[in-house]
Amino acid sequence: MCFQCGTCTAGCPSGRRTSYRVRKLMRLAQLGQKDEIVNSEELWECSTCYTCVERCPRAVPIVDVIVALRNIAVSEGHIYDNHKKTAQNLYRIGHTVPVKSDITELRKSLGLPDNPPTVLSNKKALEEVDIILKAAGFDKIVG
Repeated sequence: MCFQCGTCTAGCPSGRRTSYRVRKLMRLAQLGQKDEIVNSEELWECSTCYTCVERCPRAVPIVDVIVALRNIAVSEGHIYDNHKKTAQNLYRIGHTVPVKSDITELRKSLGLPDNPPTVLSNKKALEEVDIILKAAGFDKIVG
């Protein structure tokens, strides 16, 4: 569906501040250049804001394509250390960012429980997240 008009790249907030060019990734995908895509830093520069999708004159699901390409990259072992650490946190504690001691102390000073009312304070919810992540094969990615 993409005819390379460039509207996606022209409206991309990430592209204004980085070398990211979504149009380039879409073209590489059209040409079947998988190796170039999965090894590309640009694949990870999309913030998934959907501006490109909203503006695309052909209604191409660009972000869905980017996410699918990322999934392919990760399944083949192409993942940045920082992304892997974030994924490991999600797998280990149910959150992508752990609650640090200064935040815990601030919560206490405000009369709040140590942990926010998320999976951090709900063992059953964390168990359910664990089941979902294992079913999705997440443990193999972060292992």
